[in-house]
Amino acid sequence: MLEGWIQIVLTLLIVVALTPLFGRYMARVYLEESTFLDPILNAVERVLYALVGVKSKENMTGWQYGRAILYSNVVMGLLIFFIIMNQGWLPLNPTGINAPTWDTVLHTTISFITNTNQQHYSGETYMSYGSQMWGLGYHMFTSAATGLAVGIAFIRGLTGRSLGNFYVDLIRSITRILLPICIVGGIVLMAAGVPETLGGAVVFPTLENPNISQAIARGPVAHFEIIKQLGENGGGFFAINSAHPFENPNGFSNLIQIVAMLSIPTSLIYTYGLFANNTKQAWLVYGMVGVLYVIFIIVTAVGEYNGNPAVNALLGSQQANLEGKEVRFGWAQSALFAVSTTGTMCGAVNSLHDSFMPNGGFITLSNMFLQIIWGGQGTGTAYLFAYLILAVFATGLMVGRTPEFLGRKIEKREVVLASFLILLVHPIAIMIPAGIALAFPDQLSGISNPGFHGFAQVIYEYASAAANNGSGFEGLGDSQPSPLAMSATGTKTTATALWWNLSTCFSLIAGRYIPILGLLFLADSMSRKQAVPYTTGTLRTDTGLFTGVTAGVILILGALTFFPVLALGPIGEAFFIAKGMG
Repeated sequence: MLEGWIQIVLTLLIVVALTPLFGRYMARVYLEESTFLDPILNAVERVLYALVGVKSKENMTGWQYGRAILYSNVVMGLLIFFIIMNQGWLPLNPTGINAPTWDTVLHTTISFITNTNQQHYSGETYMSYGSQMWGLGYHMFTSAATGLAVGIAFIRGLTGRSLGNFYVDLIRSITRILLPICIVGGIVLMAAGVPETLGGAVVFPTLENPNISQAIARGPVAHFEIIKQLGENGGGFFAINSAHPFENPNGFSNLIQIVAMLSIPTSLIYTYGLFANNTKQAWLVYGMVGVLYVIFIIVTAVGEYNGNPAVNALLGSQQANLEGKEVRFGWAQSALFAVSTTGTMCGAVNSLHDSFMPNGGFITLSNMFLQIIWGGQGTGTAYLFAYLILAVFATGLMVGRTPEFLGRKIEKREVVLASFLILLVHPIAIMIPAGIALAFPDQLSGISNPGFHGFAQVIYEYASAAANNGSGFEGLGDSQPSPLAMSATGTKTTATALWWNLSTCFSLIAGRYIPILGLLFLADSMSRKQAVPYTTGTLRTDTGLFTGVTAGVILILGALTFFPVLALGPIGEAFFIAKGMG
């Protein structure tokens, strides 16, 4: 037990130590200050700006910034759709894989351009090397850079600056942050045992019968794996993602992946502090999220360490819950990975979330409902500060002071935009399609587990899509060709993959683009406000008391919105197991 907790603590200490270093570097990049990469990249970026047709100093309004995102994403979406639909005759297809069904390709396209990477297919059997590299890998960079650009534009607006230029932010996010780290990280992962090859599957006779051959899939995995983690994409080269020994062979590679997925969202809070010239507030917000994150890890890890009481009763001793886990990672690293991947909206998995105890199901769902621990690539930081704006407004009303944030008044427009993003869009993107699926369990949902857990399976899939996370409880009939599945009533269901592919597209789009536009409009509104001087009557937001109030606002709003769903899912399942019925 002690060894597992030590592993968790050491990992978190590494992340905290990297935060100010990486956060300061990102601030210098987006403030266009000098960095050590300038001699190499300045000329490259000038060429790219010329090709795109933008000037590096040209600023955009909130609508112009959002429109640029929408236009570019449509073009990139058409590109990835074309590549996958035609992978059968395109190069880099050593095993001759044909195109998946049109609905699977449509879902995959939308999933990857939205930085979700929700996969209703098995990568090694459905995607060629060309599709993985040119289509999916390319969009892992661009979708992650889009989220980073939105987060930086939001921070600029909050701190009274113009929002900047989307195309400039996109290019700098790739050239200055994502690509350099991925080059180094890919080499490190190769050294750790992750393959990087264009050779086809290795075929050899089995030990049981030399006359029977077995094919072992491989491919250009290392470079795919590092951007998967760093860009919080989460889509696996193989079906079982970071549980596969070729994606995540050992404890060292697992450490690299956890640090990579946490590095940008944690450091971006410190970047905000440098933009606002208030690192005190940045550390307070960092501490607030960090405390919630540690509590979530403890809750999940304790549940996995204690195991299933029904199984323990049969064994006559307490055993950790190792169902659906890789022994090389154990309960501790599996719990840390699960909380981190759903907290950062990465979505990669090194264990099966479906097999976690109710504690883990409760926490992973809560992470995707709240979206601020640590949040999505760039957009998670923006969500976090949208909560701060709501906390400022609520606190200002309680103490009778004019709500102000960073010296700018919070008025009706800002409150409407912040509350719309947090309280309305996300629940709609989850609850409406989930309600339809649950209303027709035999025809649509394809649930493979009965009762509370089956309910949680459906909610998790839509929460994952709406939060742009991509992980899943699995067990749903969401892949083509969709097999017959057992419903909660014990009867065979019809093929459901078409429903899952199309309905989750609604959640993917609503959960990505509506909040992005809202955040940009909110940032644009804040950037146009005149700063007012601080007085003795100003409600300061860089105090421990206000940070505690903000934590309360986050938990209360999240609980009020999603607690009934949690009660019908993991909470109900926990009571069910406690009564000896699970």
